[in-house]
Formats: sequence, C-alpha cells, structure tokens
Amino acid sequence: MDTPHVSRRHFLAGSLAAGVLGLSGCAPGAPGGGGDASATTLQFWHLLSGGDGITMQGLIDEINQQHPEFFVRPTVLAWGAPYYTKLAMAGAGGRAPELAVMHSSRVPGYVPGGLLDPWDTELLAELGVEESTFTEPIWQSSLVDGQLYSVALDAHPFIALYNRDICEQAGVLDSDGALLRPDNPEDFFEMCREIAGVTGHHGLSYGFLADGTQMWRLFYTLYSQHGAQMNFPQGGTAEFDVDAFTASLEFMHTLADGEIAARQGTIDFAIAEFAAQQSGIHFTGVWELPTMQNAGVPVDATMIPPVFGQEAVYADSHSLVLPHQMEPDEQARRLSYTFVAELLKNSLTWAGAGHIPAYLPVVEDPDYAELIPQAHYAEAADHIVYDPTAWFTGSGSNFVQDFGSIVGDAVVSGSGYEEAAQRFQNHVDSILASPNPANPEEGGA
Repeated sequence: MDTPHVSRRHFLAGSLAAGVLGLSGCAPGAPGGGGDASATTLQFWHLLSGGDGITMQGLIDEINQQHPEFFVRPTVLAWGAPYYTKLAMAGAGGRAPELAVMHSSRVPGYVPGGLLDPWDTELLAELGVEESTFTEPIWQSSLVDGQLYSVALDAHPFIALYNRDICEQAGVLDSDGALLRPDNPEDFFEMCREIAGVTGHHGLSYGFLADGTQMWRLFYTLYSQHGAQMNFPQGGTAEFDVDAFTASLEFMHTLADGEIAARQGTIDFAIAEFAAQQSGIHFTGVWELPTMQNAGVPVDATMIPPVFGQEAVYADSHSLVLPHQMEPDEQARRLSYTFVAELLKNSLTWAGAGHIPAYLPVVEDPDYAELIPQAHYAEAADHIVYDPTAWFTGSGSNFVQDFGSIVGDAVVSGSGYEEAAQRFQNHVDSILASPNPANPEEGGA
C-alpha cells in the first residue's frame, strides 16, 4: 500500500483485483458448478486458517444449505499484510468481493480512501442486528465518523488461562474455584511465586522474545488498566501517558525474573510449558484454549487481573465488511446482509474456538453459559480495548512489530524505560507526519 499517486493506484488496483478474484474458484467446499444454478453467488474473502478456518467453513456450508437463494463462495488468503494489501487493491478498483473479514482495528485505515462501503443499519435492524445486540466497546469499534463500517463476529481478547489443579494446590483459587484477581502488582507477583513453588518451574507462562505482537498485547492491557488512552492524530504528535507507559514496561520486566516467568521465553516456549503443566497461568489469546484442552490440561480462564486498578483487556475482533464495489449488485448485497445476520445468530459454534461471540443474544443464551471456560471470561467483552485508532495500527500491522523493537531491550534489561517512551514518541510522530497510503486526499494511494 505504498503506491504514490492515483494513476498508479488505479493500474495496480485493476490488475491485482482481477488476479485475486480469480482465486475464488479454488475456495474449499465450493461445488464445481457454484451451487444451485439459480442461486446468487456471494464472494467472501477471509484470512481464517487452521481450526478457525474449519469452523468457518462448517458455518458457511450450513448457511448455504439453509438458504438456496444464495451460495457463499469463500476465498481463503494468507493472514497478515498480504491479505490487507490485496483487499485494499480490490476495493480501490471497485471490483471487490461482496464480503470480507477484517480485524476491527484495521478498518479505520481503510475508510478514508473509500475502500469500504458503509452498512445500512436499517436493513441490518430488519434482520435483528443493531446497536443493542452488541456491547458498547464492540459497537463503538465498528463506527468510523458515526457510520457503521464493520459488523463484529467476535471479540478475541488477551486473557489468563490457568491450570485448576496447580492453582488449587498453590491456594490461589477463591471459594468458587476461580483464580484470584489481585488489584495491585505486588499481590499478583506473590500469587505467581506461590504457583511456582508448586510447579518447580515457573508460575506464569508468557512468551514475548522477538515477538512485538505478544509484547503489545500485554503492554496495552496493562497500560489501559491505568485508565490511560493513546491518541494518534494524523499530522500531529502522539499523545500518551508516559508514567503509565513506563510502569507497564517495568511490570513486564518483573514478570520475566526467571521465577515468575522465563527471562527470555518465546511464545512457542510458553505454549509448550503450560501444555506440559509446568506453570499455572498462561497469558495468551483465547485462540490457544483448544490447544490446551486437546493437551489434557485442566484449564480454566479469566480476564488478566486488574493489577493497575481498572478492568481492561486488549482485544481485536473478526468483523465483516463490505469492500467497495463500483456498481454493486443490489440483490447480492441484500443477500450478503442475510448471510451476515445468519453467521452472527449461529456463532455459538464459533465460540467453541475460544472467541467471545459479539452478538449478545448468543452470549445470553443458556447454552453459552454451559460452555466452560468460555463463559468465565465472557464479561471481557464489556472491558475490551482496541488498538489506538490510526491508519498504521491494528492486527497484522508493522506497528506492533516496531513496538517490540523499541521497548524490547528495556523489558529484558529492566532499564531505559523513559528512553523507550521517547523512542516510541519519535517513531509514532514520524509515521503521523506521513500520509495514509490508502487515502488519495493525503497524497497516498
């Protein structure tokens, strides 16, 4: 998305969109003829692989069977920057699929360039999808300049998995059998040391070495627990709380003391350690829940304790968007709304992968209350915080990797926190001085 001017943008958009659209015929689960000959085909791009991809395909197949009037044809593309580049180019050329999945945090960067079309909230409401069917943080994350540009399927927060047996032996469960949730760093550290005394290894598994994404997820959870926010005004300077910034880095350093958690653990090490039941708590995303269940860990889960006073948890959402089309087929677009509504209403299946369904009627269904441990952290949907709004932030962005490079030495060494904050300031300011490459009005693509 580094194209410098409009003419080049249009050239790349046309060629790339045409090339990528050609992949649709390779979609898994699609019959050779594309379904019933009378059905309207809905092209659907997403970046879900592994267990998530299998679950999504099952939902698509079920909805296709229940709605012979349309046939959803998925195209699965690689997660990360390549996916978002292809989606941007398709939207820029107006030859995009009817639907696509985006992380909510990436949506604000695509709206200024006209790469997405807004949702018709009245039509969604006719199908039972409206503001009241989402938590406030999730609904607000879907709005850009007051218009709805994404419909969240889920929230996938950064949480604390814990081993019930180990934590019970360590005496860190409450009377209901849930993990204690200290409201200050010292008590949390002590709890982890009690657990380490039981495991003989570490109290907590947290992998961060050379992984900016992992560092950012925990950092922004801790930073937000101070009640602090970040503001990245385009063309201006980054606004953030330096004291909260440095205190969060110091907390992360203390975790990696060799007793609470490994001094320089990677994400793979942390996953393997907790799966081997050599630690009692694992800071990770909800998507690792099935891994631990399959490994036979007696696993439960909760939000990361509010060690800096306020309940807050970093999260993102898989959301449905309408990539910009020059001349959208009105029938196909309306049927796309039907598909999205059906996907939300059937998202209890999606919750099995650990994600919190964004659609509140599913979370409030008695069947969801029986889904353990997912129901134990469902309240996180009321306290989630998304990435600071900017064209360069969000899941799969370079921003989170750059963050890891900026603060990594301070977290490992336990010194230079203020210097890291200044480097962060300088880095973000330099990006803010550059145009959004997806917005022609700023001289971008």
